[in-house]
Amino acid sequence: MSSTVQGSTVERTRPFGWRDKIGYAFGDFGNDLTFVLSALFLLKFYTDVMGISAALVGTMMMVCRIVDAFTDVTMGQIVDRSRPTAKGKFAPWLRRMCGPVAVASVLCFAVWFQDMPMGFKVFWMFFSYLLWGSVCYTGINIPYGSMASAISDSPDDRTSLSTWRGIGATIGQVVIGVVLPLFVYYKNDAGKTVLNGTTMMWAAVLCSVLAVACYLICYAMSTERVRLEQKTEKFSLGYLLRYLFTNRSLIGIVVCALLLLVGQLSLGNMGNYIYPNYFNSASMLSSITFIGAAITLVLSVFMPALARRFGKKEIAMVTIGVSAVALFAAFFVHTHDVRVWIAPYVFAWLGVATFSLICWAMTIDVINDTEVRFGDRRDGTVYATCSWRASSVRPARRA
Repeated sequence: MSSTVQGSTVERTRPFGWRDKIGYAFGDFGNDLTFVLSALFLLKFYTDVMGISAALVGTMMMVCRIVDAFTDVTMGQIVDRSRPTAKGKFAPWLRRMCGPVAVASVLCFAVWFQDMPMGFKVFWMFFSYLLWGSVCYTGINIPYGSMASAISDSPDDRTSLSTWRGIGATIGQVVIGVVLPLFVYYKNDAGKTVLNGTTMMWAAVLCSVLAVACYLICYAMSTERVRLEQKTEKFSLGYLLRYLFTNRSLIGIVVCALLLLVGQLSLGNMGNYIYPNYFNSASMLSSITFIGAAITLVLSVFMPALARRFGKKEIAMVTIGVSAVALFAAFFVHTHDVRVWIAPYVFAWLGVATFSLICWAMTIDVINDTEVRFGDRRDGTVYATCSWRASSVRPARRA
């Protein structure tokens, strides 16, 4: 049986349940096995192993974010215009793109090029990062994120999916942020903690293989109950811009999450220097990541109930305010003792973890709001616009 609602059909299939939640969590586990790997280690890899300046690596990442603004929305259009299959409109992209994103991730850590001329290394850095992030990762992340709106039409179910997505991402964070630093760093003859390029490359291979397995599990366990129509009308840039940028809720969540992302990326990339170099403890890099993961997992237990009781945006704004106060306090204290740093970090992570757990549920709310305003449902395109501010909002799950 099925019911039709404004351009979409809700299929009465197997009821929404634990299989969908766990399956969807595996999707973001797979995402973070390559995304967090890049967010936490790529800057360190290119500066320490490949000998490229941090300024040039940062410039490359900024250029790629600009490119993402176009490739994300383009992928959203491709997904909206794709023909639904028996498995749905979004899930098939997980199977199509899991291999390419895994291969591209490994190419970003091509340690065998470390003795090549600098010009070639810079070229390879730009090429491999654009291939991975702006093409392959976009090609799997946009349909994966959009799929939440098709798994269920219930707001509570979608909040659960957002929470479980956060759980999956946290597991990926633990694998990358807690386990890997114990193996990829070593102390050189001068006693300084440095990154081992060869070990880092093999870690990327292992993470990519695991990512493919996670995507396939997500594909197998998730069920799209809301069947969306294929968009066949002629493309209009003017309509698309009006569709995207006259929605206050869409603009609000994009701006909010973009600012949060700037802080996350800054803290995450600096973490690879703060703990090994400033605090001279690579093991603390693992410990602080584990603390952040524990906070996220504890919050995930209560988040669906809290969202129903107080509202998603209200919880997000209050906890982000607490995080801002904690980080300002850490700035003024300017401690050299990592034990003192842990206290503001715990409070700072409350807001970051809370927003990470519910932001994708708010994104689906924006998709619904845009459909009500325009009478036109474009899940992939709207999600892609929100996704650009992060290529995912969860890059660095530690400070």
